[in-house]
Amino acid sequence: MEPATAEALTTAEGTAAIELALAQPDPDGLAAAAALRRSFPPELAAAALTQAGLWRTARGKFGDLLDRLPGTPLLTPAGLQQATRAEVAAHHAARFELAGATRVFDLGCGIGADAMAFALAGLAVTAVERDPATAVLARHNLDLARRAAGPGASEAEVIIADLADDPVHLGVGDGVYLDPARRSSAGRTWRPEDFSPPWSRVQSLLRRAGPTAIKLGPGLPHELIEDDVEAEWISAGGDAVEVGLWSGTGAAPGRWSALIMPDLRIVAEPVELPVSPPLRYVYEPLGAVIRARAIGTLGRQLDASLLDEKLAYLTSDRLTATPAATAFEVIDVLPYTEKVLRAWVREHRIGSLEIKQRGIDLDPALLRRKLKPRGPEAATILITRTPTGARTLVVRRIP
Repeated sequence: MEPATAEALTTAEGTAAIELALAQPDPDGLAAAAALRRSFPPELAAAALTQAGLWRTARGKFGDLLDRLPGTPLLTPAGLQQATRAEVAAHHAARFELAGATRVFDLGCGIGADAMAFALAGLAVTAVERDPATAVLARHNLDLARRAAGPGASEAEVIIADLADDPVHLGVGDGVYLDPARRSSAGRTWRPEDFSPPWSRVQSLLRRAGPTAIKLGPGLPHELIEDDVEAEWISAGGDAVEVGLWSGTGAAPGRWSALIMPDLRIVAEPVELPVSPPLRYVYEPLGAVIRARAIGTLGRQLDASLLDEKLAYLTSDRLTATPAATAFEVIDVLPYTEKVLRAWVREHRIGSLEIKQRGIDLDPALLRRKLKPRGPEAATILITRTPTGARTLVVRRIP
């Protein structure tokens, strides 16, 4: 998108174009394009149709925030994909508040999802974005947040600049938030030398005294996390959505934890769990708990053992409700052989079969084809290592 088109979207004409696009039964169809072009310039018509398509999926990221804003945020496909979920962005803002920051520099703000949360929390915001068109949209979105914050809202600005040029002066008490670009020509990458800004810049920010947060993907290699940095994996809607590296004021150096939104924190501790054959219940911890190496802490809370000392399955005779894991009731324990499984599937008339596995080298899709499930019944099986060897656990998922 060109900057001029982005600017046009922020005008009254742009709003009218988007409203017309939203009224189209099929915004992606030729009829919608023709209807928009009869009333608006081609570039604005196309941009408005893109906005209409994006808005149909925006609530998954922005949720109830859309109802609080005096207008709708302007989006880009990449910006919406990379935007922080509203409840997670609000958590970031709350952490900066607790750390005593009154201003946050959002470096590489994209469409401004986090910057909006900072403004709504009453923090002054300086957002930096190198793409001129995206910066126009971020400025519009940040203005919506300031208006929603009401009278006395703190100042907010968007600067068009490349982070490589070190465009801002950071005060000791200022908060810094950075979501580095992690893509190379081959796609998403975890090679630090391919990050933008480079990993050396990330490390220098993490050494500053003021509150600092670096947002990264939850699959960040553990060896990149320094000992004096706090690592916080966040799970929202059951998915591990990010790991935040926190340093400076308000951080807990060396702490690794999983935060299950909205407020369940499981801190990794050196807990040694016993290993046990399958008991009545099996728990599958959320990805954030696994990545944070907090399985021992969770197992202690659930009074559970490990099925295998190197696998992330817990087992217990007691059922304990927790949002940090999926619970299954063990219905049967079978040997792990294709012959036994095929006979069991046939005998129980299983037509829909969910296959989960840990510690066993198998392709669930290939195994499902070999088992030839046919019939009216459904089942879930967990194929895993246990103290007595590989076993198939027939289980019932507990809501």
